[in-house]
Amino acid sequence: MNAGRVFRPFLFVLMLAAAGCHAQGPSTDAKLSRELSRRVEILIRAKANLPPDYDVTVGQRTKSNVPGFDEIVVVFSRDGKMTKPMTFLLSTDGKTLAQLNKFDISQDPKTLVSPEGRPARGGSANAPVVIVSFDDLECPYCARMHAELFPAILDRYKDQVRVVYRDFPLTDIHPWAMRAAVNSNCLGAQSTPGYWNLVDHIHAHASEIGMPEKTLAKANETLDTLTREEGKRQKVDEAALEACVAKQDDSVVQASMKMGSDLGINSTPSLYINGEKLEGALPIEYVYHMIDSALIAEGQTPPPAVPLPKNGPSAEAEQPAATK
Repeated sequence: MNAGRVFRPFLFVLMLAAAGCHAQGPSTDAKLSRELSRRVEILIRAKANLPPDYDVTVGQRTKSNVPGFDEIVVVFSRDGKMTKPMTFLLSTDGKTLAQLNKFDISQDPKTLVSPEGRPARGGSANAPVVIVSFDDLECPYCARMHAELFPAILDRYKDQVRVVYRDFPLTDIHPWAMRAAVNSNCLGAQSTPGYWNLVDHIHAHASEIGMPEKTLAKANETLDTLTREEGKRQKVDEAALEACVAKQDDSVVQASMKMGSDLGINSTPSLYINGEKLEGALPIEYVYHMIDSALIAEGQTPPPAVPLPKNGPSAEAEQPAATK
């Protein structure tokens, strides 16, 4: 049992008043009386449904920045192992225990997932809505979203929406996804249209890559060939592209994967619409609603509603085998 997870509400107040309790006045930076410490422990045990083999240690009262309340730190331990300390608020009269979770909202959510340095589709860099998709080029769910959802979004919202992909190859289940990401980035460094043409092709033909041998070596060979051919069409510096493909430097991809992991991502595709996360199987009308809300928040007027197909595109996600 994880004691840190038992306090789920965003804010709750636990009343300690009981018959015969003696009110205590303000007493900052002081040890709690045995009676008050016991009342805190018993109430936390009851509210948390804490197993009997957990020890609860209640720290001293210290000053807080919440009027009428001091802070106390409570530590849970079992078999000599301590959990992360939890901070509670204790009223100065000793009758009320509270826990308040604070969240930093000083940063604009749009900046939480940066689109900087990535090839983009749709609107300009000043588009009111930016959609960042963590993508795996070997993921069938990503391929479906790429083929159905994003064209529908761009068709409806035009230059109001800008779409950016960040790499999140699920390398434990998709053996050639890393090479596909590296190659597409090699091309994207010289040509945004080339990047999207290559991504379009890989997503549309993922099931054919590596055929007929069905080997990783063949898949890698096919990916390299596709990258070179698109580079020629875009008239890029072929020597530079060839050197990039041969080097297979995955540092940019690894940085993107770390960004995703730090955000708690464990499946693809995972979308961020002006910083609001969307994942899992959701009907396209839900996606439209999120985009409309983001536009309104930016002071923009969403386009008129469009008829929704009965079996329209939806957002779906694939997870590594270990997390399914």
